[in-house]
Amino acid sequence: GAADTAGRDEFLRLLKGAQVSLEVGIGATAISMFIGLVLGSMAGFFRGTLDTVISRVTEITMAFPYLLFVIALASTVGTRLNKITLGFLADGVLTLIVVFGLFSWFYSARVFRGITLSLREKEFVEAARMIGASDARIVRSHIFPHLVGPLIVFSTLSVAGFILAEAGLSFLGLGVPLPTASWGSLLADAPNFYLTRPLLLLWPGLALVCTTLAFNLLGDGLRDAFDPRSSR
Repeated sequence: GAADTAGRDEFLRLLKGAQVSLEVGIGATAISMFIGLVLGSMAGFFRGTLDTVISRVTEITMAFPYLLFVIALASTVGTRLNKITLGFLADGVLTLIVVFGLFSWFYSARVFRGITLSLREKEFVEAARMIGASDARIVRSHIFPHLVGPLIVFSTLSVAGFILAEAGLSFLGLGVPLPTASWGSLLADAPNFYLTRPLLLLWPGLALVCTTLAFNLLGDGLRDAFDPRSSR
């Protein structure tokens, strides 16, 4: 395949960038969705003081400029954590997963809280209470199944968003450290050759567009397949 000025195969770097992007996107989504699902459903179902505390924490966290906050963490704390790989991740990937995951759960928490607030007033939940079902059983058997569809859709959209965020940070030099390839770092290098080798700019950009579009379409399809309300 074509090589850059350092003799590195651009096609292999593009494939490695796909691995890095998917690891960041899926890992960060798993963390943020888990936290958001647990806190959001608890706040919506139990209400009271718990709902107030979780809602205030969510609102305070959302008040910070998310992207600037991530950039600040990635450029400070991230430099100390980049060497932690867990034995199978590239340098810097775990840092992005943790930073994205821990500081993006509040969006999903608000969504799941709103859905749970609506579900807890439904007739089937009231019927379960009347026959003596515990709160844990109601949440497990009647609330969570109705959160599967929104969880899948929100997760796929989040994967696409995290992939774009990783590419943006790597483009700015704050993402996965070199020499590890990522789509953002490939796009950052491409302007140096856009007159002589424009394809170096085209392929990473096309990969980003196709991947994010694919995850969005996947979310729509899975929602129709698994959400019991979407087919009504």
